[in-house]
Amino acid sequence: MMKPFNKILIANRGEIACRVIRTARAMGVQTVAVYSDADARAQHVALADEAVHIGASAVSESYLKGDVIIAAALATGAQAIHPGYGFLSENPGFVEAVEKAGLVFIGPSASAIRAMGLKDAAKALMQTAGVPVVPGYHGENQDPAFLAEQADAIGYPVLIKARAGGGGKGMRKVDQPDAFAAGLASAQREGVSAFGDGHVLIEKFITSPRHIEVQVFGDKHGSAVHLFERDCSLQRRHQKVIEEAPAPGMTPEVREAMTSAAVTAAKAINYAGAGTIEFIVDGSGPLRPDGFWFMEMNTRLQVEHPVTEAITGVDLVEWQLRVAAGGPLPRAQDELTISGHAFEARLYAEDPSNGFLPATGTLHHLSFHDAARNDTGVRSGDDISPWYDPMIAKIITHGATREEALGRLRTALAQTHVAGTVTNAGFLASLAAHEGFNACHFDTGLIERDLESLCNAEPLSEAHIAFAALVALDIPLDTPAATTRPGWRLWGEARSELLMFFGADLIERSLTINGDGSITLSGGEASVTLSDILRDGDLMSARTGAHSARIVARVIRADLGARRLVSVLCDGVTRDLIFPDARSGQAARADTSNAVVAPMTGVVIQLLVQVGDAVKEGDTLGVIEAMKMETTLRAPRDGTIISVACTVGAAVEGGLVLVTFEEQVAE
Repeated sequence: MMKPFNKILIANRGEIACRVIRTARAMGVQTVAVYSDADARAQHVALADEAVHIGASAVSESYLKGDVIIAAALATGAQAIHPGYGFLSENPGFVEAVEKAGLVFIGPSASAIRAMGLKDAAKALMQTAGVPVVPGYHGENQDPAFLAEQADAIGYPVLIKARAGGGGKGMRKVDQPDAFAAGLASAQREGVSAFGDGHVLIEKFITSPRHIEVQVFGDKHGSAVHLFERDCSLQRRHQKVIEEAPAPGMTPEVREAMTSAAVTAAKAINYAGAGTIEFIVDGSGPLRPDGFWFMEMNTRLQVEHPVTEAITGVDLVEWQLRVAAGGPLPRAQDELTISGHAFEARLYAEDPSNGFLPATGTLHHLSFHDAARNDTGVRSGDDISPWYDPMIAKIITHGATREEALGRLRTALAQTHVAGTVTNAGFLASLAAHEGFNACHFDTGLIERDLESLCNAEPLSEAHIAFAALVALDIPLDTPAATTRPGWRLWGEARSELLMFFGADLIERSLTINGDGSITLSGGEASVTLSDILRDGDLMSARTGAHSARIVARVIRADLGARRLVSVLCDGVTRDLIFPDARSGQAARADTSNAVVAPMTGVVIQLLVQVGDAVKEGDTLGVIEAMKMETTLRAPRDGTIISVACTVGAAVEGGLVLVTFEEQVAE
């Protein structure tokens, strides 16, 4: 089959840009990347055949500058532009500008995007086409009193939704009439702030809702097919977390009704390209042919498209390129079948235990389980930038059954090692092990209902500390190729006192090297002894406990100037520990009341104290910003400041000592 284009430009970054490049390369199509200042050394730039700088780090000065992107395509001889998702992917004005320049937009027409761009108009269009829609008010009258009357007529609970919304923005659930006015005002404010449009619609809130979407694909010859459904019900604040295909509990009868409605929706707007019809589904009982309603259409490739690819064997990006070039759909409906089950988990640099605060920092190490498909746009050594979405990777698994695919997802998450930034890996693992989710008893409210238990992080184990200490102290260990025992085993007992940071917590331990070659870690709630310690590259193992249980860890070390980062993956849990160099003065105090450390990696945007200042407990010392979120540094007690190790504008890593106080003397 001939390649559809000779060269395409990808108007995006990160994971999706890398994803498109891989397929284009396999098809023999050359690629052009675009990049901002922050992305000059990004993976998508390295993978592409050519790369063009398009502006500053802010998206408004780079990835949203359609005219600059089009000029880059023309200058490099690209024939078409792939928008990825986000940014300009659903901007009809950009589509028209691309086509006016004589280029091909790899996606739907501007008219199709406009038809589905506003939720109220899209619902009216779908209702006319015979697609079921959620009962509600989708009209033009925005008088608060009138909208309140409509909510009363619909019946509570209701959902107020910004018509131009997406990603959960401008959306408020209201349970009682007396809360309607506040919910309406809040949704309108967010709609104006996020989309420049305060117009809302009111819908009946479906009890125990599930979010099931259908992948559709059309060509420019009037044909359209579906590639079955995906369940995206595991959401937090309307953001998808884990997706799967096919949907649990789906019956042939319900699938026929839902997919037929989706294809009808696509044909109603003469849709060409990849798109997704999203339905809200009554999950209070078994799925029913009359228990689903049109919610919206995403006129682009979805983040979760790999699960559809896994169960159908179709490369959706390849289809996009062929259809955009004017080709017919590569397969007819009766040629598409479901094979097995697939899951996708979205790995982010964020802290679930701290309100899912986004994190930044250097990925000193990044590795995945080989059995999973791991779609990522970053590598070891790359930075998680404060300018963009903090996604690290999408972890995708496939199996013959749901149980098999979910088991592989749990294994893949347990073997994913990220060093240098906090992630949601533990949260994802808890979610993948959730009893209700495993039993297919879930809806879109599962995460919020069980958020506290899902975010309960495993405590820092003594095994993690022991493995980290061995590497931080450069203690020689047995290796598979060793023919003699390391010399330190002849010295008899020796002890080292350790100070390290775990986040903002200062940890003290004593590590004793025993005469038999084992080591004992003490100072915690219980001592732990490791024997038969073996190291093979990053992989370490030892035996411990009364029954000499074997434990295995992957340990990564990175030198950070006056500090050492040691990251330990053990029992599926990753822990990063910072060991200050005693000579730097950062480890001089064991009392955490004498030091203030950076709670996260970020930039110091305000510093209110200097050496010699006397402060009171709770006084503001400064402010750190990361991912547009600010964290205030406060004095842990009354005292006098004796050192300040940062300046305004300085980038600091989590765990770095920023301010110290005079030694506190016990009374």
